[in-house]
Amino acid sequence: MNRLTRITAILIQLQSKRIVPAKEIAERFEVSLRTIYRDIKTLQDAGIPIGSEIGGGYFIVDGYRLPPISITEEEANTLAVLEKLIEKQGDKSLLKNFNSFLIKIKATLKNFQKDKVELLSSRTFSLDTNEIVESNWLSEIQKSISNKVTIKITYNSIYKQELTNRNIEPLAICFVNNVWIVIAHCQLREDVREFRLDRINKLTTTSKCFETENNFELQEYFKSFQT
Repeated sequence: MNRLTRITAILIQLQSKRIVPAKEIAERFEVSLRTIYRDIKTLQDAGIPIGSEIGGGYFIVDGYRLPPISITEEEANTLAVLEKLIEKQGDKSLLKNFNSFLIKIKATLKNFQKDKVELLSSRTFSLDTNEIVESNWLSEIQKSISNKVTIKITYNSIYKQELTNRNIEPLAICFVNNVWIVIAHCQLREDVREFRLDRINKLTTTSKCFETENNFELQEYFKSFQT
C-alpha cells in the first residue's frame, strides 16, 4: 500500500469511531507508530481538523464530514457473503435492519458493481444445516446496551417450566450454537445472568439508566468459565 492510499484509509478509519488509538492504526497497516504520527501530521497540515487525547488517540472534530466514500469491488463482494450469514443467524430484527442497510449500500454502487454483487449472491450458499433459532429482540437489546437503560422482559425458563418477569441491565450479546444470548445484570437475582433471546416472550424498554456496565469486562467474564 502506497502512502497516499494509507493516508486516505486512515482518514476513513478516523470517521469510524469517536477516538482511534494510534497503536490500532499502526497495527492495521503494519507500520510503526512514528509513521502514523507523520501521516496524521500530513492530514492536519492539509486542513483536516484532527484532535488528540493524551493516551487516548486521535479523533476528527465533531461536526466535520467528508464526502461519501467509494466502495471497492472487493468490499462490495463481501456483501454477498454477509447477506447469507445474516439470513442464518435467526434474529428477525437484525435481519430487517441489515436488509435496510444493504439497500442503502447497494444504492451507492456503480451499475457494474451491482451486477457483480447480484451474481455472487446467487452463487453463494451456506451448507449450515443447523436449525435456525428465531428471535426478535436483538435490535432493542443493542440499543439498551448502548444507551445503558434497563429493560423489562417476560422470560420462559425451560428448566423450571415457568414464566418470570425480570428487570435486567444488558451488558453484552453473544451468538453461541446458533442462539443469540444477552449477558445482563438481573435485578431479581442480583447477579449477572445469561438469557436466550428466543425464550423472551415480551420485552419493554424503560427510561431507567444503569451503571453496572462500568464494572463489567466481557473478556474477563468469559475467562471466569475457563478457570
